[in-house]
Amino acid sequence: MKGIWATGRRAGQWLAGHAGWCLGVSLALHVLAVVTHPTDPLDLRVYREAAPHVLSGGLYDYALWTVPPIPRLPFTYPPFAALLFLPLAHLPWAVLVALWQTLSVAALLVVAGCAVRLLDPRPGDVRVRERALLWAAAGLWLEPVRHTLDQGQVNLLLGAVVLWGLTVPRAAAGRGAGVGLAASVKLTPAVGGLYLLATRQWRAAAWAVATAAAAAVLAWCVAPHESARYWSALVTDTRRVGPVWSVRNQSLHGALSRLLGQDTALSTILHGVVLALVTVAAARAVRAAVRRHDLLGALVAVELYGLLVSPVSWSHHWIWCLPAMIWLAHGPLGQRPLGRIMLVLWALATVTRVVPSLIRVEDQQVHAGAYPALLAWPGCVYAGCAVLTLVAIARRAGGSRGPGAALSAVPRRSRADESFGHRPG
Repeated sequence: MKGIWATGRRAGQWLAGHAGWCLGVSLALHVLAVVTHPTDPLDLRVYREAAPHVLSGGLYDYALWTVPPIPRLPFTYPPFAALLFLPLAHLPWAVLVALWQTLSVAALLVVAGCAVRLLDPRPGDVRVRERALLWAAAGLWLEPVRHTLDQGQVNLLLGAVVLWGLTVPRAAAGRGAGVGLAASVKLTPAVGGLYLLATRQWRAAAWAVATAAAAAVLAWCVAPHESARYWSALVTDTRRVGPVWSVRNQSLHGALSRLLGQDTALSTILHGVVLALVTVAAARAVRAAVRRHDLLGALVAVELYGLLVSPVSWSHHWIWCLPAMIWLAHGPLGQRPLGRIMLVLWALATVTRVVPSLIRVEDQQVHAGAYPALLAWPGCVYAGCAVLTLVAIARRAGGSRGPGAALSAVPRRSRADESFGHRPG
């Protein structure tokens, strides 16, 4: 086993020395795949066609009709998102698809670069640039990223906004505004607020709330009827987004629905128990990461927890597997056996496209009755990897100096301006 890891280390060193070439080859292969096997980005079509309805009314009555098993794709985001998507309606479709692909790939570079920088904030460090380029090159071929690109989803753009906001700005307003703006477009990024609270960035957390509130108020002023409909009823209606029990949904709720069935007393009780256990695991992971001043570990724990507890976490929502893999490879506990095992499991689950394979089987075999166990268990792959990653983050680092070590290591000026979680660079 040591020989295998030594060989992998030498290969990694060679790749690091050719990081720019690796990214160039990966991008070229991606362009070739897009040209030779073009996809129909349905989610981008929904953004484009639904957005004008925010002004004329009927935003949440709009639906793009496709084919089973999800024949109807409605607009499910807050009204503010529709306002941001309004310019898309004025672009030719081919131009929009090319532009969206380009922006999404650029966002992937931001996600990889900011995740690496959270681990090593020294500006100008060659290793930071090499690692960021290599992980961006590899990230293009992870299933959640490819699914996001194929569907024209907004996940990479929002992930880039959150990570850039938490990594680059020195001011609390900039750090909080990134989270608040992303949450105004799609609710799932709001879990980033827990990171701000866990790292004691109180002013940034307040700015996140203020940004989200300002976006909601602006949308209410422009589209009061649609805003009232969304925030009074539709925001909690998971039936509009598709079948929760499908293997497409990799949240805890989706996994337990497949394993235990839906709307039964036993499934409700067990779901509550599992949710409580995962919440405890996530809290321990965040606490351990904050104690050792492991900023990326804390953020990964928060984001994975959000994906787990959300009622619906489609496989393309799991772009946070890339920062998780970066932490597992280069984080303070990366040399532990569990960390290495989880890195391999994430790679196998995402590169081999397990979930799309299960989706194809599900669409052919699952019609009524109990969900097949042979399909249900492997269908927990992302949720299982996320839970084990939380366990890995929660492990204590060797030679820990105690609960107050991380805080005492922070410069006094940083504590005074409440930027415990921010490393300037």
